[in-house]
Amino acid sequence: MANGGPVEHGYPHLETVRAAITALYRRLSYDTVQTFSTSVVPADVAFCDTDDLHLGAQRVAREIVRHFRLPEARLIVGFREMTHAANVELAAGPEYFVELNDRFRTHRKDIGAALAHEVMHVYLHRLDLSFPTTAENEILTDTATTYLGAGWLLLDAYREDRASSQKLGYLTPEEFGYVLAKRALLFHEDPSVWFTSPQAYTAYAAGMARARRDEQQPPLTGAGWAGRRRYAHDRRHAPGVQPAGAYAFTADPGPDGRLRVSFPCPTCHQRIRVPVRGRVRARCGLCRTVLECDT
Repeated sequence: MANGGPVEHGYPHLETVRAAITALYRRLSYDTVQTFSTSVVPADVAFCDTDDLHLGAQRVAREIVRHFRLPEARLIVGFREMTHAANVELAAGPEYFVELNDRFRTHRKDIGAALAHEVMHVYLHRLDLSFPTTAENEILTDTATTYLGAGWLLLDAYREDRASSQKLGYLTPEEFGYVLAKRALLFHEDPSVWFTSPQAYTAYAAGMARARRDEQQPPLTGAGWAGRRRYAHDRRHAPGVQPAGAYAFTADPGPDGRLRVSFPCPTCHQRIRVPVRGRVRARCGLCRTVLECDT
């Protein structure tokens, strides 16, 4: 939790974020991801200063548990002085003990954001989905929280001015914006209407621009002129030259091996491999996105 200190910006974890989206689709399946088409809405996690602290935290926790479809999980929420925003004890269940930073006693509107991250830890624990390192696991947790409909709370908790700053989670604000944009493009959703933080709007706009660039990379037909020209150059020299883009060329075995190109799906980032033969329509086998390509 950045609290008054510098907030990291940019996309330093982008490759791990993309790997996390791919891992979600592989572990959950397209059909399960589609069941999260509706995000947590502000009314479900609203927290007034007049609400009882512990009863209110338990109510918000139940709403997030319900959103992530963990009916057998019961969260017991407490508060104590700590460095991090929150911590959850990952036991066998069904009860899970969550500790929140004492700061949230007076910053109650952000309790939902902190709990969303911790409930996702429980969700991923039950899925047995993890990455090799602790840092990568935290990126996975933030990405999954956001992609499955509760991460806008984490971005909305980001505030920064000349005198102070606050940010929850391990993604940068722009990375939260990127994952939110990926979700928005998938489900035709506009999470920005829920933001109360001005900085969240800016980060979301930056993330959306980055997410749209994924849809504008060759060999996709949405690629711009410069990308198409670079792709044509790389294709002429394939497969002997390493391309500058995310795509790669290979040849089938044999003297007359057909040239093929592989590239990341702009939705789930699994690599797709298609023959090089002009206009091709490809369908991602993981997320079922239909892609118009000019190979």
